[in-house]
Amino acid sequence: MATVYVALDQRLDRQVALKVMRPDLARDETFVNRFRREARSAAKLSHPNVVAVYDQGEDAGHMFLAMELVNGLTLRQVMQAEGPLTPRAALDILDPVLQALGAAHSAGLIHRDVKPENVILRDDGTVKVADFGLARAIDTVTSTAHTGVLLGTVAYLSPEQVERGVADARSDVYAAGLLLFEMLTGTKAFIGDSPIHVAYQHVNSSVPAPSSRVNTVPVELDLLVARASARDPDNRPADANEMLAEMRRARRGLTTIELDLRPAGIGGSAPASSTIALPRTEVVQPAAAPRRPWVERLGLRRLRPGDLEGRRPKRRMALIALILLAAVAAVLFFTVGPGATATVPKVTGLTTQAAERAVSLAHLTPKVVRAFDETIKAGVVIASDPATGREVGRGSTVTLTVSQGSERYAVPPLVGRSQAEAEQRLIERRLTTGKVTQAFSETMPQGQVVSTSPAAETPVKRATAVDLVISKGRQPITILDWTGKPADQAFKALSDAKLKVDATKQDWSDTVPKGSVISQAPATGTLYQGDLVTLVVSKGPQFVVVPDVFLQQEGDAKSLLEGLGFTVKIKRIAGGHLIAIQSIPAGTKAPSGATITLTVV
Repeated sequence: MATVYVALDQRLDRQVALKVMRPDLARDETFVNRFRREARSAAKLSHPNVVAVYDQGEDAGHMFLAMELVNGLTLRQVMQAEGPLTPRAALDILDPVLQALGAAHSAGLIHRDVKPENVILRDDGTVKVADFGLARAIDTVTSTAHTGVLLGTVAYLSPEQVERGVADARSDVYAAGLLLFEMLTGTKAFIGDSPIHVAYQHVNSSVPAPSSRVNTVPVELDLLVARASARDPDNRPADANEMLAEMRRARRGLTTIELDLRPAGIGGSAPASSTIALPRTEVVQPAAAPRRPWVERLGLRRLRPGDLEGRRPKRRMALIALILLAAVAAVLFFTVGPGATATVPKVTGLTTQAAERAVSLAHLTPKVVRAFDETIKAGVVIASDPATGREVGRGSTVTLTVSQGSERYAVPPLVGRSQAEAEQRLIERRLTTGKVTQAFSETMPQGQVVSTSPAAETPVKRATAVDLVISKGRQPITILDWTGKPADQAFKALSDAKLKVDATKQDWSDTVPKGSVISQAPATGTLYQGDLVTLVVSKGPQFVVVPDVFLQQEGDAKSLLEGLGFTVKIKRIAGGHLIAIQSIPAGTKAPSGATITLTVV
């Protein structure tokens, strides 16, 4: 976007970095607006790890930005000189980077172009994050579709930036995870013949574990990189502040040996104390001075021939006494005093108690630390620091690394917890989340863990993937209408669907055969296991004894028969009102609702 010059601010008499936009871009209003937005975005940030912006303006068509001048090296230059960094050095750099990004995220800004070239290690050791030129307010549309340009550096672009051209705080977290990967391994996570090939890998491939390239990288940092660089943004820390907390938690779980271990062939396994501009908290011991004669170490000069000639006997005797006294003092200094030395004994393979005794007998102080080991049984010394045979000061501390046996972690109880809680508990147990599937559950609410594989309390190796089954809630059951169908079939089908069925109610029906369903409640819809379905079962038509209405008045006979549920028809022969004939003989059982014809004379 621009060329950067070292310039003099004449008003305040200070050197600044002057960023002047390229003339061809200055004619593009879109880029001009983005350039101005850089000044406004960065000016909101006041943080010791962010390159400060002093001024912004335009002069004779030249857009410029006055920024803090940082003298030092970029992280890219440091990695080119050092190769893979130790975990301690990488975390020492990542911590202030995340602090700077966290301040931006808290202010509603995102960086969008986190990469080694934008991380500067000042000569005094301060880490600075530069170039918020692609920053944009989080609550604005961040799609690059308006310009057709994919902003950012392709090696550090998140999948959502590649696929949809959108970015939020989690996109910066993704780039920070790739930054940590590169510091630990000395190589980019994804390498390709073209930018398109690299972008394709961001979208379709998971970032490999750093230990797959540098086997000395601790698993805690593998898990941290995996969490930060998850392809799904929802599986990453919400912003740089959350990632900073997770990084510090992972760091506390590392031993001094793990923090300072370098890959074989790259500076050995010693701490990388030569890393340029890194602030160090350890006290670095100076190289031991060549052993000089004790008289010189005590500040005395060697006697030369003739020194005692012409001296009086008393002065000669005093000088001899002084020399003898110094000799005795030197002997004491180098045998039992502060200058005494001792040799670290061989303790590898000994039990803890035997190793401590051996170190104590060598006039040294044992200190026990414990570490897991897949081959050496618990309670046996794996190594010592300093190593066997080293000459050290008498009384010095010798750290004994004692095996804890095979490293195993019990799968935590996760049933009934949310997916997010389950994943966090797995991280705390130094395990990873495996395949996540969903299933209906009658006992577990939607979104909670139904089961795990391996099951809870199963001892497994560090970083083992634990599969989760997440509840989709109760399984709905669609109800069919069984009206008019055999009640026994309806009862079996509904019971097989694990519904509760009440078929005790019965009623007469002239239309529904005996044993079939007259009515059902509910008739249709959706229920769940254990819900009640009520069936009314037909007893068939009801039979009634037909009374004798012979010679009764027409009205009385009709009322009597209709009151019993019969349908009455009248057939007249003459003009009278007496019943002469009834179509169903008296005393006969007929179904309720049957039609009886009365002949009136």
